[in-house]
Amino acid sequence: MPACDELDDATLLARFEQLEIAPGAFRHREHVRLAFAMLRGADFGEAALRFRTALKRFAAAARAHGKYHETLTWAYLALVAQCMDDRAFESSFELLEARPDLLDHEHGLLARYYDVPAIIASPVARRVFVLPERAR
Repeated sequence: MPACDELDDATLLARFEQLEIAPGAFRHREHVRLAFAMLRGADFGEAALRFRTALKRFAAAARAHGKYHETLTWAYLALVAQCMDDRAFESSFELLEARPDLLDHEHGLLARYYDVPAIIASPVARRVFVLPERAR
């Protein structure tokens, strides 16, 4: 299987949904790219359900049922959608070049809204979406 950075957005999306991405090759960067690919030209709600379903299916196929995190999934999807609304990007690579803060858990965009280590560790936040605790 090729590395995910060798795949354009449409191919990444298709291979992910066909479960043709190795679990070890699907990291946070790929999550953000996949969110971009699903959101592009789509209704947010429909894309969100598709994203959530695809991630859970991928985790199940990889026998990593405990990996899925509800709050991180919805929060990052909303952040990617907001970035996409601010500016038209041709690809997820262009988005990530312009917004590297989407890749930095500790100090990046998500950290403006959440205590990221606490959310990651929270069993409640893993099961249900938890609203942000921080103001911009």
